[in-house]
Amino acid sequence: QVQLVESGGGSVQTGGSLKLSCTHSGDVFRICVMGWYGQAPGKERDLVSTITSSGTTTYADSVKGRFTISQDNGKNTLYLQMNSLKTEDTAVYYCAARCRATWLKGDFWGQGTQVTVSS
Repeated sequence: QVQLVESGGGSVQTGGSLKLSCTHSGDVFRICVMGWYGQAPGKERDLVSTITSSGTTTYADSVKGRFTISQDNGKNTLYLQMNSLKTEDTAVYYCAARCRATWLKGDFWGQGTQVTVSS
């Protein structure tokens, strides 16, 4: 029902920046909470940031002041600007759409994009 495709991952050194993108089909931004989640090796998938259709954002404490989530409705694209990267940011990052409309319910995930930060 909802397809999410991430891009923009890669390898950077500490202090560097990356911008992740997530394109989707349809109008999910208007009815779903969009977000980014990170899963480090051997750990659970954790919330990084979310954004609602009205533009309200949340961030994990570990990324506040360094990461910025945004969306371009015209391009059906969600972004995560990642600055001042740390080695502990290394993870697979997943784009998610969490939908609770009567006609569209469920949690939808992209395939993930690897971010590796080295010292």
